[in-house]
Amino acid sequence: MSTQRTVRQPADAIEENGLRIDTDRAEQIVDALNTELANAYVLYHQLKKHHWVVEGAEFLPIHEFTEEAYEHAEEGADVIAERAGALGGVPVSGPTALERRATIEFEGEDVYDVRTMLENDLERYGDVIESMRGSIELTENLGDYATSEILREILVVFEEDAHHFEHYLEDDTLVLEEATH
Repeated sequence: MSTQRTVRQPADAIEENGLRIDTDRAEQIVDALNTELANAYVLYHQLKKHHWVVEGAEFLPIHEFTEEAYEHAEEGADVIAERAGALGGVPVSGPTALERRATIEFEGEDVYDVRTMLENDLERYGDVIESMRGSIELTENLGDYATSEILREILVVFEEDAHHFEHYLEDDTLVLEEATH
């Protein structure tokens, strides 16, 4: 096992990149990407928690849907991280750094009723979507159309998932409630 501890690139440094985006613009873009990466992981962990703890008559479809949703969040995060690296940056990765960089908040460790969990998820999606739209605008203004397109593709998936959460929250259901007398 090697005992060398050579830092090849400090976490906050931007190196030249083969994409011909100058380091000043790349620095701004990587900063935005790291925020989106952190936000995606906050969303991922919240969805993963709900996947683990969901109960009730609609357990199975919600359990399966939250699994699909957290996989989408993780896939988006991976694409974002790889783009940050391609731009000469270092993707944020440690739990403390992710928490510090995120602009959205995790709901916490408590377990809530299913409706509250889904409402919290929809709220997090809204926060992520708004942030991502801002990052898309920034990347376009800086002339990085490829990063803009990458974020747009992720945004489409996140918006679709958010829309599905809206469907789960509608008041129409086949599940009968017990009459209380």
